[in-house]
Amino acid sequence: SPRHWRKKMAVLLETSLGDITIDLHVDLCPIACKNFLKLCKIKYYNWCLFHNVQARSLVQTGDPTGTGRGGESVYKMLHGDQAHYFEDEIHRSLRHGKAGTVSMASSGPNTNASQFFITVADEQEHLDDKYTIFGEVAEGLDIAKAISEAYADKEGRPYRNIRIRHTIILDDPFDDPPGLEVPHKSPEPSALVRQQDRERLADDEALDGDDTRTAEEIEEEMDSKAARSQAEVLEMLGDLPDADMKPPENVLFVCKLNPVTDDDDLSIIFERFGEVLSCEVIRDYKTGDSLNYAFVEFKEVESALQAYFKMDGALVDDRRIHVDFSQSVSALWNKRRRNETMPTYQKNDASRGTAAPPGSETSSRGMISTRPGDWICSR
Repeated sequence: SPRHWRKKMAVLLETSLGDITIDLHVDLCPIACKNFLKLCKIKYYNWCLFHNVQARSLVQTGDPTGTGRGGESVYKMLHGDQAHYFEDEIHRSLRHGKAGTVSMASSGPNTNASQFFITVADEQEHLDDKYTIFGEVAEGLDIAKAISEAYADKEGRPYRNIRIRHTIILDDPFDDPPGLEVPHKSPEPSALVRQQDRERLADDEALDGDDTRTAEEIEEEMDSKAARSQAEVLEMLGDLPDADMKPPENVLFVCKLNPVTDDDDLSIIFERFGEVLSCEVIRDYKTGDSLNYAFVEFKEVESALQAYFKMDGALVDDRRIHVDFSQSVSALWNKRRRNETMPTYQKNDASRGTAAPPGSETSSRGMISTRPGDWICSR
């Protein structure tokens, strides 16, 4: 009957791509179902990312941190750390045999908290007897499948953020436990949510070039956004003079030095490649002892390039040193602290990722692992 059908539908998830309605096995799995319902009621899942999507397999969410390593059960909120996880509820009658199965995500037996996953393919028996099945998709399986097909990085994180925007409880047979704090309204996006949207495309932001760009090109753009976001944070904290500052291309980082090697010795060695503007062995500010690394600044970028190729792995004072292009702007920051003239620097191009050292090559991406232990976790 319509009345019975309505009562069976327990929770509606409003996601970035559409609605998913979930029926819960409240009789067979009351512990997991109560946890899920009460977390929905307190809006715990609002703004949670689908942080792990596997095409033709599953989609995973339920971690407010978006990392796959966070999340708490409602029992921990009510009873403390001793109730951080709750036990499995495994039943022979509940199998991962059809798409739309809803299960708790865990890192091992009896480690359930808040994360859960929805299968988008049939016959995934390899998941049976490992993860608590507490529901099934009644409507919106096409939405779950669309989420699973999103462009994602090698960890399964979509390049465009896909979120649970809201949860609506259609039927809850469990009384609210004492101490459960139910908000009067849905929460606004947190600072973490805004940070995530700066690092990736927001859930309502268009992914330009979907039909033409490769996954590597899209990931390069996302890496650039993440780097830009991190730089802005460092600028606000005072650790970076300017968020658009790019590490200078004429400065080399030299490490694995012999403690006896000093500024003058190192400068003489590197002057064979061109004029050296500065050469500083970094020392402990209390003892004055060498920390075994230095920065060498050349007048010309070409000189730095030659020194990079010739000196990496060379023997200096019986130590085989390592030379690389500096990824630090600390030298420029120190000049600013001393009120010295700041050199002209280049702005980062927002359409490019972090530049690699001249002559280096970008490594190819590995395949996404589909072993359950690799992507279903709530560590």
